Amino acid sequence: MTPQLPGAGSLGAQRPSAWRYIFAGLCASLASIGLARFAYTPLLPSLIQAHWFATSDAVYLGAANLMGYLIGALIGRPLARHLSNAHTLRLMMVIVTAAFFACGYPLSVAWFFVWRLLSGIAGGAVMVLVAATVMPHVPGERKGLVSGALFLGLGLGIAASGTIVPLLLNIGLRETWLGLGVLSAVLTAATWSLWPSSAAHAAAAQTPPATASEPAPAVVRLLYVQYAVMAFGVVPTMVFLVDFIARGLHAGAHLGALCWVLYGVGAIAGPPVYGALADRLGGAVSIRIVMLAQAVLAALLAMSHSRLAIGALAVLIGSFPPGIVPLMLARVHEVIPGNHARQNLAWSRATILFAACQAIAGYAYSSVFNASGGNHRVLFALGAVAFVLCVCCDLFVPRAARK
Repeated sequence: MTPQLPGAGSLGAQRPSAWRYIFAGLCASLASIGLARFAYTPLLPSLIQAHWFATSDAVYLGAANLMGYLIGALIGRPLARHLSNAHTLRLMMVIVTAAFFACGYPLSVAWFFVWRLLSGIAGGAVMVLVAATVMPHVPGERKGLVSGALFLGLGLGIAASGTIVPLLLNIGLRETWLGLGVLSAVLTAATWSLWPSSAAHAAAAQTPPATASEPAPAVVRLLYVQYAVMAFGVVPTMVFLVDFIARGLHAGAHLGALCWVLYGVGAIAGPPVYGALADRLGGAVSIRIVMLAQAVLAALLAMSHSRLAIGALAVLIGSFPPGIVPLMLARVHEVIPGNHARQNLAWSRATILFAACQAIAGYAYSSVFNASGGNHRVLFALGAVAFVLCVCCDLFVPRAARK
């Protein structure tokens, strides 16, 4: 049974097959990013407490996934040219599944690093290709809402990691990794035959010459800069929130997992809400509003000592990492209207820049964390600064470009 979205009846009438593609894309984002990346966050304290890895090694292993995400964003399109989009997406989901099973056996730091890297590569390739594969089959007036549904898998993965992971941890740490592998295998099997064929994708992605238009270079560059700066804003809470609550506040792993569930609630709401916001207000205005809000929320998290307040902040902050994807995708379609090839190229470049800055941020924040003696609040404050810089880019760069 395929999912339904409120207000999307015209989509079902115009493109009946689009729903199966959206469902496949949702499952791909759920397995390769939602689970493969975000499940590591609630597992981090357990990896350290079970003495699988030292604290410094565990933190850097988390950043390995971000490095892989960059590689995957770089090689996704070239792989698809040789294998087709559908075959590449299937391959990436198989790699993610294998990585989950392999991580259940911590033979060495190098072994674990390689598999965390491979899971990141799969996530980066999926992020580049899934929108390019599905969105050409979607009517223009529903692109924001549908892209929100497409990347709802990120939020579902975060929520699942906060609910399934603690339950599995009651059985054992190894069993947790193996259980995630089983879930990923089920998602891979469920979507295997749902992707569009090469012929259907080529027909849908063909751009009518009359609708093609040249993007404004300054606006495209601004979009790239904004997305790159956003990467520095999302990493601190994405990687360190649970550890901050469990060890930084001495609240324990149980409360840390509970706050991660709250983060996941926000993450589920983020993509559809932000996608609908982009349909209503446009990508540029929506991004500005969301950036300002996230800057304030990150600053409040850096200063807060109330567990209740931190739980509420977790919900609001959690909406952003998956929610910004449909917002930025909507912005790409605004800047480059009616040209699927240019849209896909711009989205690929934006994802590569985001991945590069995210990988840099992962290792930079890990270094700051270790150098500061494990001070989480410094990291959250730096994330707030990144969001402020993103807003400044939006406000001042266009003025300079017009002069």
